[in-house]
Amino acid sequence: MSTPPFLTLPGCARALRLPTARGEFAALRAEPAGEVRGSALLVPGFTGSKEDFIALLEPLAAAGYRVTAVDQRGQYETGGPDDPAAYAVDALGADVRAVSAALAGDGLPLHLLGHSFGGQVVREAVLAAAAEGPLPWRSLTLMSTGPGAIEPGEAERTKLLISVLPTMSLEEIWQVLQQMEEGSGDPARRPVPEVTEFLHRRWLANVPQALITTGGHLVAAPDRVDELAAAASAAGLPALVLSGVRDYAWPVPEQTAMAGRLGARRVVIDDAGHSPNAEQPAATAKALLDFWA
Repeated sequence: MSTPPFLTLPGCARALRLPTARGEFAALRAEPAGEVRGSALLVPGFTGSKEDFIALLEPLAAAGYRVTAVDQRGQYETGGPDDPAAYAVDALGADVRAVSAALAGDGLPLHLLGHSFGGQVVREAVLAAAAEGPLPWRSLTLMSTGPGAIEPGEAERTKLLISVLPTMSLEEIWQVLQQMEEGSGDPARRPVPEVTEFLHRRWLANVPQALITTGGHLVAAPDRVDELAAAASAAGLPALVLSGVRDYAWPVPEQTAMAGRLGARRVVIDDAGHSPNAEQPAATAKALLDFWA
C-alpha cells in the first residue's frame, strides 16, 4: 500500500464531500492562491486513498492547478455497499466519470491521473467515455500501473488476501501484515507513529467486498492498451506513463513498453518505487506540471 509521507494538509487544501450523480465521494481539494490554469483529478490504487497524493497538493496548486484527490468507492472515507457489482472496474470507471462531470462545472481543462489499480480504473473511464462522444479530459496520466494483471508473485499474495477476507476480520489481517512487516524491510524507513496509526485506521475502513472484487481484477486484468491507444488517438488525448525506477506490481520495462504502445510520454522518477507520488513528490509534481503544460 502507498504510505503518505505526512498527514497535515497544506494551507491551500481542505477535506470535503464531493456530490456527484453517483453519490458522494470523500476528497481532498487544493486551490491555487492566484490564477487557475487547470484542474486535476487524482485516483488512488488498491488499498490506497486520497492521502496518497497529499504531498502533491501544494506544489500542483502553487503552479495554478485546482487539484482534487478522491477515495474510490469502498475505500477509507467514501465507503460503499456489500455488493460485488459496485466494485467491478467498469462501475468504478463510471464513478470516475461522475466525479469528472462534477468537476467539469468550473469550465477548466481537467487532467486525469490514476495510480496503480486506479490507472486501470481511469482507463476504463476513458474507454467508456470514448464510446459515447467527446472526452471531458485534457490529458491522461497512468502512474505505476500496467497493461494487464499484476506480476505473478504479487498476484499470489493478492490471491492469499482474497482467500482469507471471508473468514478473517480486517483487524486480524492487519496484525498478520504487521508481523510480516517487522521481519522485513529497513526499520529506519518505517513510517512515523502518526502515519502508522493512519494506515491502520484506513485499512480497517476498507469495505472487505471492495478488496475482494478489486483484488480479483488485479490478478486477472485484461490487456486493453491497444483499445486505449485507439481511443486516445481518435480523441487527441495526450498520455503520460510515469513510474519509479522499480515497481513490485508491474515491472518497469513492462510499463515502458505500454507507453510505447500508447504513443505516450514516458517519465521514470529516480529513487522511487511503486508510489513516486509519496516517495519523490517534488520530482513527480515537476513531471506532471511539465506534461500538463
